[in-house]
Amino acid sequence: MKIIICGAGQVGWQIARQLAGEANEVSIVDSNPALVRRATDTLEVQGVIGFASHPSVLEEAGARDADMIIAATHADEVNMITCQVAHSVFDVTRKIARLRTQDYLDPRFSNLFRRDQLPIDVIINPEQEVSRAALRRIAAPSTFDVQDFLDGRVQLAGIALEEDCPVLSTPLHQLTELFSTLKAMVVGVRRGERLFAPEPRDQLFAGDQVYVIAQREDLARTLQVFGKPQTRQERLVLIGAGNVGLSVARALESQPDRVRTRMIERDRGRAERAADALERTIVLHGDGMDDAMLAEAEVERADVVLALTDDDKTNLLSCVRAKAMGCRLAIALVNDPSMVPLMGSLGIDAHISPRATTVSSILRHVRHGRVRSIYAIGDGEAEVIEAQVLSTSSLAGRTIATADLPEGVLIGAIMKPGGTLVRPRGNTELTAGDVLVLFALKTDVPAVERLLQVSVEWF
Repeated sequence: MKIIICGAGQVGWQIARQLAGEANEVSIVDSNPALVRRATDTLEVQGVIGFASHPSVLEEAGARDADMIIAATHADEVNMITCQVAHSVFDVTRKIARLRTQDYLDPRFSNLFRRDQLPIDVIINPEQEVSRAALRRIAAPSTFDVQDFLDGRVQLAGIALEEDCPVLSTPLHQLTELFSTLKAMVVGVRRGERLFAPEPRDQLFAGDQVYVIAQREDLARTLQVFGKPQTRQERLVLIGAGNVGLSVARALESQPDRVRTRMIERDRGRAERAADALERTIVLHGDGMDDAMLAEAEVERADVVLALTDDDKTNLLSCVRAKAMGCRLAIALVNDPSMVPLMGSLGIDAHISPRATTVSSILRHVRHGRVRSIYAIGDGEAEVIEAQVLSTSSLAGRTIATADLPEGVLIGAIMKPGGTLVRPRGNTELTAGDVLVLFALKTDVPAVERLLQVSVEWF
């Protein structure tokens, strides 16, 4: 497949890295020569220097025979015009745009993106994606990563194992026997720098980070098995009243189980707008890194502090101070991936990566076959894929044991055509219409796509 990626920043580079490694023909466009040079030096991609919205630049990038264009520059208007040019001049079939400005996403103006107006097939809004990720984190605070699949009926949970984990040194096949009714499966293990798909004989050790796919109703029990009992979150402090913070606060106010939320915002005008927009959230004007302001927000009594400003250092330091004052759990929004290794030494429990959530959202619309959802693990080292088994797939009619799955691929959950969830076992037969949730190491993703389909199908 021939794909043009406009924007060679963090998101564009990561998407290019993923797609170029899967035998796609990728061109990357950016007006910054240094970013284009970085992409061409490190990836097998064609680089074009210029403004993505200019027809001559898109033509140089190969738009005349491109299958897809992904507009992910920092400017919404450039992304919109790029899609318009790709459609009107080059008749590109699939157009994806990253749009940040909330006004463009107002339902009142949805006609703007009709095919006969501004023909964008898929709109990705990073702030909405980050808000959803933040809410998932709050709902499962003892995990370092969490993602929904199968319309929320199944969840991927990342769990850090500590010395008090009750199932350390137990082979995974024995775990299955000990907890025979538990609808959960360990699909990935990070040990040191290595991420792998475990085998039944593998054991778990303190310091491991495990990825578990569990049915939602069994997630609390699953966490308890791994020594991470769930506790209800009753008090929460939000730092930052931008679009993400405001979206999270509104969602918390709409939940039936009331959460006592306090919000700290440094900018007075933004704080006033948040106070006007929210009903039950207490909004405080001040600096989230200031001890006196954190004390006024009663952070020492908070179950969770969630730092969502647009400054990584502010988020990290706010979390450190909140933890030092007694807050049980601290979650930081972190844009710069080089900051993530500092989290453990700083005592921060979890982070949210806008880049990772945006990349996962875009990749969901790039894959072949009946792919319904994709979530990237770590720095693109693996993916969790939700996809439907087609009648043309080599998986149809075979059991999991005979399906010839690559070593780095595990099926974590199955939903049958009638909606019944099935815990995967070796003798489970896969049929056309089944929806699978699979863990796949990066090197095995192309093989998974081949197993799921015979010909490219857009949906």
